[in-house]
Amino acid sequence: MSAPLLVRGGDVVTLEGAPIRGGSVLVGADGRIAAAGRRVPAPRGVRVLDASGAIVVPGFVQTHVHLCQALFRGLADDLPLLDWLRRRIFPLEAAHDARSLRASARLACAELLASGTTAVLAMESVHDTDVVFEALAESGLHAAAGRCLLDRGDGVPRRLREGARRQMDESLALAARWHGAAGGRLRYALSPRFVPGCSEGLLRDVASEARARGFLVHTHASENRDEIALVRRLTGRENVEYLDDVGISGSHVVMAHGVHLAAREVKLLAKRGTRVAHCPSSNVKLGSGIAPVAALRRAGVSVSLGADGAPCNNRLDPFLEMRLAVGLASVAGAPGDLRAEDALAMATRDGAEALGLSREMGSIAPGKLGNLAIVDRRSLAATPVDDPVSALVFSATAADVRHVVIAGRVVVRDRVLADYDEGEVRATAERERKRVLARARIS
Repeated sequence: MSAPLLVRGGDVVTLEGAPIRGGSVLVGADGRIAAAGRRVPAPRGVRVLDASGAIVVPGFVQTHVHLCQALFRGLADDLPLLDWLRRRIFPLEAAHDARSLRASARLACAELLASGTTAVLAMESVHDTDVVFEALAESGLHAAAGRCLLDRGDGVPRRLREGARRQMDESLALAARWHGAAGGRLRYALSPRFVPGCSEGLLRDVASEARARGFLVHTHASENRDEIALVRRLTGRENVEYLDDVGISGSHVVMAHGVHLAAREVKLLAKRGTRVAHCPSSNVKLGSGIAPVAALRRAGVSVSLGADGAPCNNRLDPFLEMRLAVGLASVAGAPGDLRAEDALAMATRDGAEALGLSREMGSIAPGKLGNLAIVDRRSLAATPVDDPVSALVFSATAADVRHVVIAGRVVVRDRVLADYDEGEVRATAERERKRVLARARIS
């Protein structure tokens, strides 16, 4: 245990009530929030973190990212989803080895921390997933992650496509090593890529093992019209209906995207309690469309936010996702259909709920983990500030994050990462990217 930490002098947005102007947050020696308010007594020996001129917010929770793709930033521009996968992403992921994958995961973790993200749900590639978990353990992030499950599909390289039984056995072996590791920060998530890449038998095994072992299930669904047409051709069903048929639905399931959904699919998601991870930047860049987020939320579907991967975004920036989520909802419907406070909740509280961690994180409340992002509000673009929530969603960027705290530990101080040499991370990533490109066959 370390000494208590007092984050002092900022506007505290708790997600539990009105913002506390000029407030403080006390994190106890156990890493949990002890108090938040205008006047918080400082115990003897307390460490103090300056939040003056800043907004204190719960650490962001991103519910759909691919750490393995950070090295591919800028290598897959101007392509729709299926071409993006077949021509670039699958060949690049197949070209990874343990060294390059570790470099990619470390680059992604460093970027996520610097952006104020303190928890993620990550889908990785087919091989060498241990090194991703090692990188996550070293980072301090809370994470649920898993190796990608992929046993069929046109254009899938042989290195990524394995028999269903072997894939499941390897996934369960990974889970035995990593589920509950790093003091409980890490958990395993079974991660079938998407319906076109997974046989029915594999999906049914995922459903069975997840329920038996209490694992999350993380997949992609209904992202792109061509993908949906392919699913209909393969199964005769809509994505969400077919996944429900094979047992992949419920509050332990997070489906990324949900851009194109029939009304009956929305009702089914709500009935089962299945979660949706909205990735607005990715949907815009790949030309996939605008997800019906406001309609999903009105129907009772829990929707959270994720940046997706660096080659379809190209930033792992929760502020960009919040801003775009509101803007796209206004375009799809009307201004006010999704408000700034809704987007902030999606990026924090609703993300924690999707990961099954709402008692541990997602808001600033006594007893929850001291996971905090301290966001500078003194930039020109954020001046003046009347409403700190509006400032966070519409004005702030990842570059405005001053400090980040995870369970009372300061992992970013004055924009400097505590556990990473940023120059070394960048240099290693650039070197390993060259090695991947030399092995990959991309057009």
